[in-house]
Amino acid sequence: MKIQNFFKVAIAAFIFLSANMAFAQMEKTKMVGGAEMYPSKNIVENAVNSADHTTLVAAVKAAGLVETLQGAGPFTVFAPDNMAFDKLPAGTVETLLKPENKATLQAVLTYHVVSGKMGSKEIAAAIKKGNGKAVLTTVQGGKLTAWMKGKDLYITDENGGESKVTIADVWQSNGVIHSVDTVVLPKM
Repeated sequence: MKIQNFFKVAIAAFIFLSANMAFAQMEKTKMVGGAEMYPSKNIVENAVNSADHTTLVAAVKAAGLVETLQGAGPFTVFAPDNMAFDKLPAGTVETLLKPENKATLQAVLTYHVVSGKMGSKEIAAAIKKGNGKAVLTTVQGGKLTAWMKGKDLYITDENGGESKVTIADVWQSNGVIHSVDTVVLPKM
C-alpha cells in the first residue's frame, strides 16, 4: 500500500511541476534588473522585483500610485531605471520623495505613463504614420514624442530631453513597460 501511495504522490508532483513549467514557458518572461517579469503579473508586482528599478518603485510608493498601477489599466509605462534617476541633479530625488512634494512627484511619474497598451511595434507604426514622430498624451496630460534612431526607440519630453528605450515590450497583465535610460520631465 505504501508503495502505491508513493507512486500516486510522485505522479501528482510530476503533473504539478510539469503544468507549472508549461505555464512559465507560455508566459514568455523577460529578464529586467536580474528578475523575470511575468506577463500574468501587474506592473507593480513585476517592478518590485527589478534591482534596476528600486528608485522608481520607491517613488511610486511615495507618490501613492501603487494602487493605480495595480489597477486594470491598460498602461504603457516608460520606466526610468536607477541610472536614469542618477542623471538628475544631486538632491532631486530626495527632494521629490518628501511628503510636501507629493503632487510634483505624481506629475513627474504620471508623465511616464500613457493610457493603453502600446508595444514597440504599435509605437513604431504610429511613428511611421506620423512621418517620423508620434505624439503620445501622458496620463499627466503632457506630451511625449516618440521617434526612432536606426532601430532604437526614443522619447522626447516637452523640454527637449531625450530618453532611449533600453528594454522594450515587458508585457504585464495590465499593460506594458519600456525601460528607459533618462527621466523625462513635463513642463512645470
